[in-house]
Amino acid sequence: MKAPRFSLPFTLTLFFALTVTFTFAQTSPQWHLPEGATARFGKGTITEIAYSPDGQQLAVASSIGIWLYDTQTWKELDLLAGHTLWVTSVAFSPDGLTLASGSWDRTIYLWDTQTGETLQRLTGHTDWVESVAFSPDGRTLASSSQDEMIYLWDTETGDHLYTLPEHTSVVRSVAFSPDGLTLASGSDDKTIRLWDTKTGQTLRTLIGHTSGIRSVAFSPDGQTLASGSDDKTIRLWDTETGKDLRTLSGHTSVVSTVAFNRDGNRLASGCWNGTIRLWDVGSRESLRALIGHTSAVNSVVFSPDGWTLASSSLDETIRVWNLSTGETSRILTGYTEAVESVAFSPDGQTLASGSKGWDETVHLWNVNSKRLLTTLLADSSFVYSVTFNPAGTLLANSSGMWDLETEQYLSRLPTSIGSILSLAFSPDGQVLASGDSGNTIRLWNVETGRTSRTLTGHSNDVASVAFSPDGRTLASGSYDDTIRLWNVETGETLRTLTGHTSNVESVAFSPDGQTLASGSWDTTVRLWDVETGETLRTLTGHTDWVESVAFSPDGYTLASGGDDTVRLWDI
Repeated sequence: MKAPRFSLPFTLTLFFALTVTFTFAQTSPQWHLPEGATARFGKGTITEIAYSPDGQQLAVASSIGIWLYDTQTWKELDLLAGHTLWVTSVAFSPDGLTLASGSWDRTIYLWDTQTGETLQRLTGHTDWVESVAFSPDGRTLASSSQDEMIYLWDTETGDHLYTLPEHTSVVRSVAFSPDGLTLASGSDDKTIRLWDTKTGQTLRTLIGHTSGIRSVAFSPDGQTLASGSDDKTIRLWDTETGKDLRTLSGHTSVVSTVAFNRDGNRLASGCWNGTIRLWDVGSRESLRALIGHTSAVNSVVFSPDGWTLASSSLDETIRVWNLSTGETSRILTGYTEAVESVAFSPDGQTLASGSKGWDETVHLWNVNSKRLLTTLLADSSFVYSVTFNPAGTLLANSSGMWDLETEQYLSRLPTSIGSILSLAFSPDGQVLASGDSGNTIRLWNVETGRTSRTLTGHSNDVASVAFSPDGRTLASGSYDDTIRLWNVETGETLRTLTGHTSNVESVAFSPDGQTLASGSWDTTVRLWDVETGETLRTLTGHTDWVESVAFSPDGYTLASGGDDTVRLWDI
């Protein structure tokens, strides 16, 4: 299991290199592959969307870059790649010629929408960039960050103009008024601030929400500001007086996004339970609930003509809604939620990926076509591990097993102590081992789905389990910084391997069973003599946590995946 470094409802995307050999057409998901990568499965996790001013393009911020779509054909036009971490926010300039993007890598990029070239790279924020917004004349860009600061930039020169520093917590959203004289900012400190864009002075502070503010938006006439909050409400404010005009209630979860249509008579809001609501701004009444998303809605935007609404969600889809009927007119797919684990089928034709976070799914991909075959709904929101049985007929994940021929859910793996973090089938396929956050390892009879033995001894989460090639020994890596070797038949501890100075995230046997590899958050990989338990060699070079290790089938090469890079080692 990986400790949650981030407090956002997103994690990392399915984006990795494969060592199998195959060929593919240069289809859009394969743009801008990193050096050494053969293919990309999926388009990343969606974080925000934006229409171009003329409505001809839709920009989609994702965990691997920014996708540009032609809204007439809904085909991908380009993938803008340059950020080194998730892109969290996108905004078009008023003339549509420039796109701004903010990222977890603390940078902001300005892109030429015609060529896809980088115009400017803006640096200065000391934490993740949460929101970006252009002034009406396009000459100024505002950005907010987890560092609690708001920066204003000259878009022509890339110069930092000044900083607005008065919020006391994360600033989630910024928006310019239509005349460009006022900037609104919403923060986790439960306040909204209105700023004079010429002087950088606070005009007024709007107080009323009882929890953090996720989104702010000006009406087209600039007289009203809408705000969506963690307190499940939307508030409408008089921007001249700062008076709270009305509280819109009806959502049952966090209101993550709000947007006005071009006439200002309609407001759309998205919620973490997947619901979108349309409101009549004049009467403050809810007109319609748009139902279709199955997970948190993170962005809603009206098309410039006001007849269409686009929405993105952590259910991995973008929906385009016909507002006259309230029906979905198009669904854009191919995106993937937070991926925690992947596994090849024994024949190498199928790849399984387990999602971590909100969508609770396991995806099966065709390796040759790179296309999604099917999605299996898990019985757990965190799919920490997926693995095929040796015959390729069963797939186990952190909650249970499926029969892959029928796609039937066979059984749940109950654990009363903690979540299942790691899984491994025995070589004969008759036993499934699981390690959990309750410090326990369980051996399951695959045929009956019942526990045949419980192994205890670790004093912290069991992050990884692996069978030896002969199936007689089980290795386990734990957050107690140790590795244990177990006799599968008796359940006894054969030996405890010590030497790592932090969590042991992954263990793997060599094909001959004589060597065990381990990866740790201490940034090292260790090779162990299975017979004696002695360290054979410590491999250094990673600069961040080592999350996974795997031997090549011939045993001569070891791959280690870290939060920095993938490394290949000559054993």
